[in-house]
Amino acid sequence: MRAVGIILAGGKSERLGELTAVRATCAMPVGGCYRAIDFTLSNMSNSGIKKVAVITQYNSRSLHDHLSSAKWWDFGRKQGGLFVFTPFGASDTSYWFRGTADSIYQNISFLKRSNEQYVVIASGDGVYKADYDDVIDYHIKKEADITIACKTLPAGTDVRDYGVLELGADMRLIDFEEKPIEPQGSTISIGIYVVSRILLIKLLETITMEARYDFVRDVICRYRKKLKMYGYMYDGYWSNINCVNKYYETNMDFLKPEVRRLFLGSEPFIETKPKDEPPAKYNRGSEARDCLVGSGSILNGYIESSVLFRKVFTGENSAIKRSIIMEGCYIGNNCYLENSILDKEVIISDGKRIVGTPDHPVILRKNSLIYNDMRN
Repeated sequence: MRAVGIILAGGKSERLGELTAVRATCAMPVGGCYRAIDFTLSNMSNSGIKKVAVITQYNSRSLHDHLSSAKWWDFGRKQGGLFVFTPFGASDTSYWFRGTADSIYQNISFLKRSNEQYVVIASGDGVYKADYDDVIDYHIKKEADITIACKTLPAGTDVRDYGVLELGADMRLIDFEEKPIEPQGSTISIGIYVVSRILLIKLLETITMEARYDFVRDVICRYRKKLKMYGYMYDGYWSNINCVNKYYETNMDFLKPEVRRLFLGSEPFIETKPKDEPPAKYNRGSEARDCLVGSGSILNGYIESSVLFRKVFTGENSAIKRSIIMEGCYIGNNCYLENSILDKEVIISDGKRIVGTPDHPVILRKNSLIYNDMRN
């Protein structure tokens, strides 16, 4: 093993609204059977990184439950393993992490006790499949201090929520703007960084002494001229779930054959914590077109272009179109749902109509009981 992994899983996305009121962003259900963090965890394991730290913070109970056994991602081993870190508290101090750099610094003993030469830092809310070993090889070839994985988005894409890179002809970083008001390009950071372990320790200790706590702002942006930083261009499928619309679009992407083949039908596979449920049951008169349906579901009505997770029940003569239905939801008879996101264990009584738009899907929070019409 030549690298250890750090997954930043503590971010709080207020733009996901009710969906992250009870869970961390990295614990959001994706693609009918996954949690968002499964993609980064699997990428680490599939890239030969067998020692990984997951740093959590906000609403982390469900995330901790998901990570309770490391064997599903092949981290249950004597050498290496999966380490889950939370904000440090003691009798004289009780600090929450003050930023991404501070979250790593407060657990710097993990780095100091490791022997690997490199560190791969990745966010836990990206949906993609990547071989980090290729990024490390590129990092070594370029003799870089820090390598930033990036992607050029189609012209006209709104990139104001991302870090925007300006790269030279040799891919060396010229400038980096974090969430600019007026972006000057469309090449963005996808939240993957490679850096030597010794350099990372030195940088963290330096900026912490200066009361600086953010990895992007206080390391990438501030040291962009002093250190040799290079961009690694990633050209595969990549999405993240930093807002409701992106979450909705990402799940709808799983209905595309090429995306399903990438994640569900080709090696190396994306692993997750399995659940012991029977196969989905399609009762007489039910019909499903262009859908993902989770195990343990019982379907009676019509479903089209939707993602259903585990143990969903749909009643007779009900129709569901372009919606995301999370685990344990119950939808009664003669209901109509379109462009909706139902969080876990929502109950909708008979004859209800819930309609949103692709740009503004209706969101029903966890454990909601619906008796009245809801229309946008």
